[in-house]
Amino acid sequence: MRVSVIGGSTIDQEIAKTAEAVGSELASRGHTVVCGGLGGVMEAACRGAVAAGGETIGILPTDRVADANDYVTTPIATGLGHARNPIVVLNGDAAIAIDGAGGTLSELGFTRVFEKPTAGINTYEIDGIKPVGTAAEAVNYVESAVGE
Repeated sequence: MRVSVIGGSTIDQEIAKTAEAVGSELASRGHTVVCGGLGGVMEAACRGAVAAGGETIGILPTDRVADANDYVTTPIATGLGHARNPIVVLNGDAAIAIDGAGGTLSELGFTRVFEKPTAGINTYEIDGIKPVGTAAEAVNYVESAVGE
């Protein structure tokens, strides 16, 4: 399955470790990471996924595939800025949110609009977002919600 990993573009080392663990956990279970393709949570999740032998898709806000972080295996340039956020969400069967700011809040809103099962680690508390504490709990939740 494809899982959209959403979160902050500016993060501390602890959040980076969490995002990397999420990417690794997803890839080790055979899932593809979909993200916004840039830095922060996106880069850390992709780094973890690639290190575990997984695939990553970056839906970029810019019009240049070269802007993708080094761990995106399939970059998709959109030139849409934040308007690409619903595309990130739509390309996952589920989502995992980690930390975040306004862009993440926007994407969380789209997870509700498009009825995507979503786990959240250290992120906004919103009805319909399952709060979890670890990468394994997040992946367990989205797998069970999707029926994997």
